[in-house]
Amino acid sequence: MKRGLLAVLLVLLLSFSFACQDKAAMAELEKARNLVQTEEQNKAIVSQYFDAVDAQNYSRVKELSADDFSFQSPGLPEPLGIDTLIQAAKVHYAAFPDWRHKIETLVAEGDNVAVKLIQNGTHKAEYEGIPPTGKVVTMPAQCLFVIVNGKVKEFWAIENYLDFYQQLGMELKLMAAKKK
Repeated sequence: MKRGLLAVLLVLLLSFSFACQDKAAMAELEKARNLVQTEEQNKAIVSQYFDAVDAQNYSRVKELSADDFSFQSPGLPEPLGIDTLIQAAKVHYAAFPDWRHKIETLVAEGDNVAVKLIQNGTHKAEYEGIPPTGKVVTMPAQCLFVIVNGKVKEFWAIENYLDFYQQLGMELKLMAAKKK
């Protein structure tokens, strides 16, 4: 009788132990599924962001941006807020009305989305003092977005402006050395 009771207790203990392991594994699996779903949603938000910019749908760009949005890029003295970035985009699209972003690579990890893209458009109006050239210019870029609660909180961009300006006809020249 004791052996039978011991066997039943052992079976119950083993069953409970396996059930707990299955619950932990299922919880881990659910966590991984949720992360993948969040990353896919974040990549979709970034794609929608570029679609809205290219369509010059600035109300949609604002909808996709967090209240504390910031844009940062090398050469900027300080981060730009969404209104300043939209104003800069309007100036850019006035000179390059067919400017488009072609996403080549989109990778998400948690709240971060990395983007490799090619931008191009035709220079049809004055841009930063450069008269229209009619040239189609191309500029590669790498971007990092931080998505929080389904909104773009941070947008970091590294773009090749030297090549961009050279395509518009600007030349890079050494400055004359100062005489002592």
